[in-house]
Amino acid sequence: MKVLTAAEMREVDRRTVERGIPGVVMMENAGHRVVEFLEQRFAPLASQRIAVLCGKGNNGGDGMVIARQLHTRVRPAALHVVLLADPAELKGEAAANFRMLEACGCPVLRAIPGDARQASLVIDALLGTGIAGAAAGRMLEGIREINTGFPLAKVVAVDIPSGMLSDSGDIAGEIARAHHTVTFTAPKVGMVLPPNCDRIGELVVGAIGSPPELLAHVLLSLIDPPLFRALLAPRPPSGHKGSFGHVLVVAGSRGKTGAAAMTGLSALRAGAGLVTVASAASAIPVIAGHAPEVMTEPLPETAQGSIAPEARLDTLAQGKTVIAMGPGLGQDPAIASLVQDACARFEQPIVLDADALAGQPRGSHGRVRVLTPHPGEMARLTGKTTAEIQSDRLAAARACAAEHTVILVLKGQRTVIAFPDGRAWINPTGTPALGTGGSGDILTGLIAGFLAQFPKQPDQAVAAAVYLHGLAGEIGARSLGEQTLIATDILRYLPQAMEECADLSHGL
Repeated sequence: MKVLTAAEMREVDRRTVERGIPGVVMMENAGHRVVEFLEQRFAPLASQRIAVLCGKGNNGGDGMVIARQLHTRVRPAALHVVLLADPAELKGEAAANFRMLEACGCPVLRAIPGDARQASLVIDALLGTGIAGAAAGRMLEGIREINTGFPLAKVVAVDIPSGMLSDSGDIAGEIARAHHTVTFTAPKVGMVLPPNCDRIGELVVGAIGSPPELLAHVLLSLIDPPLFRALLAPRPPSGHKGSFGHVLVVAGSRGKTGAAAMTGLSALRAGAGLVTVASAASAIPVIAGHAPEVMTEPLPETAQGSIAPEARLDTLAQGKTVIAMGPGLGQDPAIASLVQDACARFEQPIVLDADALAGQPRGSHGRVRVLTPHPGEMARLTGKTTAEIQSDRLAAARACAAEHTVILVLKGQRTVIAFPDGRAWINPTGTPALGTGGSGDILTGLIAGFLAQFPKQPDQAVAAAVYLHGLAGEIGARSLGEQTLIATDILRYLPQAMEECADLSHGL
């Protein structure tokens, strides 16, 4: 699902008009999409008490279309339409829809009446994507009314919550807090990035007539199940363990055996046919005890229990589809050399996490290298502070992916997947419950497991792993609670997440 800046959205609208769909028709379509949503979500809509708050721009015009359709077709129990602007300020399609609203006999108020405070639904149509700074004047008053003046109401934002910046997650001023947001054509950048993503509620995207090919050049997307639908299709009846890839996990050390075991188990749970975990010799019995389904390979180790410099992976790598390195390897200086050597020599896709990120690994043309840092590890990779990374996660991920020629998975709220060619995908799933030890090891294994099955579709494989990891965490948190979820619970709820996404992807 493409994600647009305000300028990109304006250009799409302009080209849509050029192709023969007038702006007034697109505005009518926008209003209709909102009313459709209201009818589906708040049935019977005729029993609702609705307040529609409109501004003077196109967003207000959308609100007046909604009000007209409610007045003429739905006739709710109560309908209060409030224009927080002078009608003389209206222009273009907004002015035309104001005249149509008056012509159909719907009263338009200039202030919120007392009985409107009991509304069960509030439609926020004050400000759209054109705002460049903090809301002020009557629009600010309207935002405050939405947030505090309707104690019983669910708030539905039209296109974007009023006061929200459309091109970044920055907060310029007060923002209307929505329970649902019906946006048009595509989500806007600001609404998919933290912290603003917490203020939009449920996101619904409505088509208003723009041809999809007008969005083809856009580099930013929001991951949704149709992106990786082919990866969840039923397996062929003739499939066997050799059909679904073999993952080599190089992980673990003395005292950090759980990380290796979880990575190996996760790769299997994602669907890899075979998994071999290679680790320091003294760690192998514990790893095997945790995960009897994985094969193991002991490697020479240092006195501290880490993999020794003389360890060689050449023979182990033969016949493996994917290599995953990092979880629990430890901080021994030899680890960086081991990782750099593997990245330079092996053709297979390699997934690098945790301790494997210390060696400044780089990709190369034709070889898939996936890095999965959390913000602190990203700071060390780039020489920046964690605060600098978090201040613009999207730009940081894109820059690192391009510089190192890798697929960069920047973990955290709204995990960003960035590619060397400038594309970036934002993951909408996840929960604070995933902030628990081992969650990253599970993700590493899931990425490796999907890559093992689909090595020729690395972008979709990484997206599937990231999305499902977050969704399984959400499902687990709903069942167990945010505080009590632990990393292996993600695997417990992964089948339910896969089933849900397969159903959504295939329209069942």
